[in-house]
Amino acid sequence: MSGSNFWVIGGEFGSMNFHKLVEGSAQVKGPFKTRKEAEDAWREVSEENRHKAGVRFSIVEEPSRVPAA
Repeated sequence: MSGSNFWVIGGEFGSMNFHKLVEGSAQVKGPFKTRKEAEDAWREVSEENRHKAGVRFSIVEEPSRVPAA
């Protein structure tokens, strides 16, 4: 069984309810093998966009894959 991958996803949202991304603003960074690597990338991209109130990023974990028997 291989380990999980982590991704940093997000972008600019059209309103402060953070339901819909502005078209063309989506960003995906990764995959990262450890949560620490993903957190470092999240901090970097969040810091780059800290002056933009409508921009948000999250870390998501890809489920581990189980090989077919």
